[in-house]
Amino acid sequence: MGKIIKIAVRNLLRYKRRTLLTATLVTLGVVFVLVFTSIAGSFKQMMIGQITDSMLGQIQVHRHGYVAAIENLPLNMNLKPQAYGRLEEIIRQQPEVAAYSPRIKFGGMFSNFAETTNIRLNGVDPAREFATVPLLPGRITSGAKALDRGGILIPELLAKGMNVKVGDTVVIVATNQSGSVNGKQFKVSGVLESATGPGGRDGYVHIDDAAELLRMEQPEISEVAIKLKDFGRLHRVEKRLGAALSAELNPMGKPLFELHTWEKLSPFFSIAKMLTLLTLFIKVMLIAIVLVSIMNVMVMAVYERVREIGTIAAIGTPPATIRAMFLVEGLCLGLFGAIAGNVIGTVIVLIVNASRISFEFGRQSGLILKAQVSPPDLVAVSAIVVVVSILASLQPAFKASRMEPIKALRHV
Repeated sequence: MGKIIKIAVRNLLRYKRRTLLTATLVTLGVVFVLVFTSIAGSFKQMMIGQITDSMLGQIQVHRHGYVAAIENLPLNMNLKPQAYGRLEEIIRQQPEVAAYSPRIKFGGMFSNFAETTNIRLNGVDPAREFATVPLLPGRITSGAKALDRGGILIPELLAKGMNVKVGDTVVIVATNQSGSVNGKQFKVSGVLESATGPGGRDGYVHIDDAAELLRMEQPEISEVAIKLKDFGRLHRVEKRLGAALSAELNPMGKPLFELHTWEKLSPFFSIAKMLTLLTLFIKVMLIAIVLVSIMNVMVMAVYERVREIGTIAAIGTPPATIRAMFLVEGLCLGLFGAIAGNVIGTVIVLIVNASRISFEFGRQSGLILKAQVSPPDLVAVSAIVVVVSILASLQPAFKASRMEPIKALRHV
């Protein structure tokens, strides 16, 4: 095998210009795919992080049927204390869960004593909420990055429209489950920067204030947001946690809980899927570049070396050895292009990171792009290039191995 590799390398070096051109095309294809995959993948992950860690959470659990009516924020579909207690037990049994936060979601009327408008409110435990959605404090553009009893965080859109500032006193009026109307004064403790997607008119109050405003004897939870230790295990945790929750039934024998990942709750998921499809399309283009480039070189090599092939066949070289010579040539081209492409692509990604390119996403500004080249991507791209290189060499290799020595020697 060593001799075949030496012969293959020698043959490639005989046609340096053509070999260099082909290897360059393969290298450029690998570089383009790696850089695009790294930047697009990092951009996608950053956007997902902005959505899940500033508002939604990575997983949400509700009472069965709640999400179908979530726009109305139905208080009659909250989780009762006993059901929430059972849900907590199940969540705590999951080692992948880093934090979770119960929420009471309800609609109300927001008044600054001069004007009144509607608002969506989330009653939360501040410590647990900030642990579950750690980017939420960063959305507070003015005021304290905290939430105490009697305080309210209001969206920027509402603050500007109602001319409300930090420290102002406002009134929230809400209707509870039984239809009773109640009002409570709050002090504006902070103004929230609007988030992309649902949440542009969402405010936050302390969960105890929410229970008091809605006259709940015991807090009834609308949803539980969950953050994982490893976001890459999202779907594994979804299956395991979903299986555990599906075993919990209500008195009617129907599922008590429903679980949704951020993908089913955010419209950005459709954009994320488009980025994934675009990445796949780029990889298909890489395959096409490698296939055409190497097949062209190998076909030309066969036609230019017909008499040489006839000579080595005439002296007794087996067809399998002739086949192997051309396959190894294609393999060498693929390996060189993959290695060079990986090195150059990684360097370009490092340069991009060193440049600290900033961009805006929705209302978020000053975000720094941090592209990452993951080892799985390097292995995957390299494997694709090598496999396609060998496949592209198959037809020319078989053609060379099937030549009749006499006819090949007569070739001019």
